[in-house]
Amino acid sequence: MESNIAGKVVVVTGASSGIGELTARHLAGLGARVVLGARRRDRLDAIAAEIRAGGGKAEVAAVDVARREQVDALVATAVNAFGRVDVMVNNAGLMPLSRLDQARVEDWERMIDINLKGVLYGIAAVLPVMQRQNGGHIINIASTAGLRVRPNMAVYSATKFAVRAISEGLRQEGTAYNIRSTIISPGPTDTDLPSSVTDPEMAKSVREQHKIAMPTLSVAKAIAFAIGQPDEVDVNEIVLRPTALS
Repeated sequence: MESNIAGKVVVVTGASSGIGELTARHLAGLGARVVLGARRRDRLDAIAAEIRAGGGKAEVAAVDVARREQVDALVATAVNAFGRVDVMVNNAGLMPLSRLDQARVEDWERMIDINLKGVLYGIAAVLPVMQRQNGGHIINIASTAGLRVRPNMAVYSATKFAVRAISEGLRQEGTAYNIRSTIISPGPTDTDLPSSVTDPEMAKSVREQHKIAMPTLSVAKAIAFAIGQPDEVDVNEIVLRPTALS
């Protein structure tokens, strides 16, 4: 499978930490040329330097996925550096969970801007490139929260349900251009995502649940598995949960 990763140009958002960082590092180790996007440019530069020191190829661009022009610039960075984009990993996200009656409207808006509109901006930026190439692969990071709604998670779940719907529509529309579409839906994962929870009681609950969290590399390997399939095979969805999660 690794032979279908080597040489591919992969753009990853939210690449300064967590799933995005581990995905970029893992794919670079398998021979992909990676383009890292996130808001923390200093962190991106450090990660890219380590990838290059290990013999890999990496470029970076500071990007807030809630700003469409910045997502466009990220994809342009990849095209300018490597001439194409083979894979887009829309990973950036946040999770400020709370009850609806708390009316944390600013948190809702941030989740919609980043978790949902950020994915749409990534698709909008990369689709014309992949259509010209007559091929590509768009991977959207959803969540098991996009499969089941729990208390305190209504808006977060709504964004992840929406990502799954968009990904399925993309799968159907992309077949004419040989564009593959994959949804990755992880359960609790050992990342700093819980730090985005703004409600103190909910933050405590999330930290407790994350004691059984999966290793971040496990999600990166699932992404690599989907990319590594032969071009005529489209892995549409992968759901991962900690074994200990009921």
